[in-house]
Amino acid sequence: MLYPLMTLNDDTEIVHSEMHEDGRVKVCIETPDEKLGFKSATCWLPDYKWENIVGYSEEEQKYFKNLVESMAHLILEFSQTGGFDSASNF
Repeated sequence: MLYPLMTLNDDTEIVHSEMHEDGRVKVCIETPDEKLGFKSATCWLPDYKWENIVGYSEEEQKYFKNLVESMAHLILEFSQTGGFDSASNF
């Protein structure tokens, strides 16, 4: 299951999975794009392994890497509590 984390001003959607048994969490990023349909990227936490990056410029990739790194502690917490909407201690 994927839980919504945030929607950015350009309609980029960032979602994350529940925490898997191995302690990993999948973070997916998608941005609507006229040519591609969607730009997309996946990051696995807590090891910050990026994969399936499609359509994002180097500058956009850097932005999303910084954003995910700055929020990783929250994403890992939310992944154990049913997502942001279910987080009761925040």
